[in-house]
Amino acid sequence: MSLNILVVDDSRMMRTVLIRTLHISGLPVGEVHEATNGQEGLDQLAKNWIDLALVDINMPIMDGETMIDHMRANPLTKETPVVVISTESSPERIELLKKKSAGFVHKPFTPETVRETIERVTGVNHESGD
Repeated sequence: MSLNILVVDDSRMMRTVLIRTLHISGLPVGEVHEATNGQEGLDQLAKNWIDLALVDINMPIMDGETMIDHMRANPLTKETPVVVISTESSPERIELLKKKSAGFVHKPFTPETVRETIERVTGVNHESGD
C-alpha cells in the first residue's frame, strides 16, 4: 500500500525537506501533495485521496490547528491521520495538539523521527512496505 501524503507548511524549504525525507525514508510513498496554509490544505483534501497529513501549525491565512479542527468536523476527513510538525515550544499547546492529532514532531527533526512517527501512525513499515 502506497501512502498519499499531504505536506502543509508555509515554508517552501521545509516542504522540500519533508518531501525529500519521505522519499528517502524507505516508506511506500505514493502521491505527495503540497499546501502553503491550512485553507490550501483543506482544498487539497477535497480534491485528492490523502492517507496522511503532515501539518505545520504557525501559518498565514489559516493555521494548522484550525485546519485540523475543520478536518475533524468533516465526515470525509475526520479519520484522516494528522502529524503535526512544528516549532511550537509551549508544553500546554503541544499537549493540546497531540490530543487533536495522531502525532507531534518537533522542528528541527531527524529523518528517522519522521519515519518512525509515520510508521507508528499508519502501521506501514519501511522495511516491508506494509
